[in-house]
Amino acid sequence: MLDCQVEGEGPISITWRKNGVPVPTGQRASVLANGTLLIQNFQKRRESNETDAGEYDCAAQNRYGMLVSRKARVQFASLPKFHTHPESMTVDEGGVARFHCQVNGIPEASIAWERNRTVLSTQDKRYTLLPSGILQITGVRRTDIGVYRCVATNIANTRYSHEAQLNVTVAAPRIYKEPVILSGPQNLTITVHQTAILECIATGNPKPIVSWSRLDGRSIGVEGIQVLGTGNLMISDVTLQHSGVYVCSANRPGTRMRRTALGRLVVQGELLNPEPHLSNDTPT
Repeated sequence: MLDCQVEGEGPISITWRKNGVPVPTGQRASVLANGTLLIQNFQKRRESNETDAGEYDCAAQNRYGMLVSRKARVQFASLPKFHTHPESMTVDEGGVARFHCQVNGIPEASIAWERNRTVLSTQDKRYTLLPSGILQITGVRRTDIGVYRCVATNIANTRYSHEAQLNVTVAAPRIYKEPVILSGPQNLTITVHQTAILECIATGNPKPIVSWSRLDGRSIGVEGIQVLGTGNLMISDVTLQHSGVYVCSANRPGTRMRRTALGRLVVQGELLNPEPHLSNDTPT
């Protein structure tokens, strides 16, 4: 069902188009009294071009004129197999573990993680789950040993990734290890008002301090800024001014020794499409 709501002086006639072609009404497609388009038994045979997926718009007309709505893209919900699976790893006790999975779903799938087929508790602050399908475990303990897998869910299906084994070794506590950034920020392009998450996770002994800056020297600011886990930067409700190159630094405490990683954030403006409105004011 696709809604088409308009205001104006009646009578108002509503018609629908798919990919610029009028939608024929009949047994499967009908326009309800409120202008809603109802399509029954949605078709998805793409190979024969007999598909109901596409871009729809509605046109509303009265004696003052006609208005056409913005387009609505209709796609078939799907959840294919994972194309990135978590990989097994061995981590020193007290270190950092990172697993990554990736799947392309329509609509976008929600991601959860399991250890030994049991859902991980998000209450444990050592676990950081990023929406992109990344699981970070800081301060790894022997109790973290087990088999991990990713679970993706949307309205179409539920998928499970391959399983990955996490092993933990006992490390001598006094062994010095230089700071290492296990995963730094990736280049990211988003639209204004969305949320940007720049990953940065580091390990070392002593535990490095993670900080963020901009390459151009401008202040990152504080409004809408949050740190996820031990070093991931989240910027909510981004604006065009947030565009730039961001620098993640992992510093050894009490020294000037550090490692850095860079990622570019590009924020694009959004295209505005006003809702259709038929005025009942008499034109002059």
